[in-house]
Amino acid sequence: MTDIAPGLKKFGEDKEIDELIRKYGYCTTPEILDFVKNNKDLQNNLGAAAHLVHGSTEKRFKVTYCTKELTKAEVESVHYQHGDLKKYLSKYDITTLKDGFNTLPDGERIFYISNPALGLWAYKGRLT
Repeated sequence: MTDIAPGLKKFGEDKEIDELIRKYGYCTTPEILDFVKNNKDLQNNLGAAAHLVHGSTEKRFKVTYCTKELTKAEVESVHYQHGDLKKYLSKYDITTLKDGFNTLPDGERIFYISNPALGLWAYKGRLT
């Protein structure tokens, strides 16, 4: 999954959640539950723990963040991959893509979700 997000400046909804995401990263659900069990900071902020679970790929796919504000080191520190924003914007014109399957001019077929926070876990009928 590639997340083209030029305006993204932080990982969490607020300062505390952002700090916890940076501390633990997006791991698998069992790893996050273990972190919650053994760390007071996550026990005291279950919203952050829920965000980490929600952002987990469960090792089923990779997430590439393409941002202007977050550095490569910041993105990779939370277990995501960093992508060059200009490169990805030139290949994936987000002003013309529609939610669901799209075929690019080079023939590549992609599945586009305009709002990943809502779309990754939506049922298939909603996005086709």
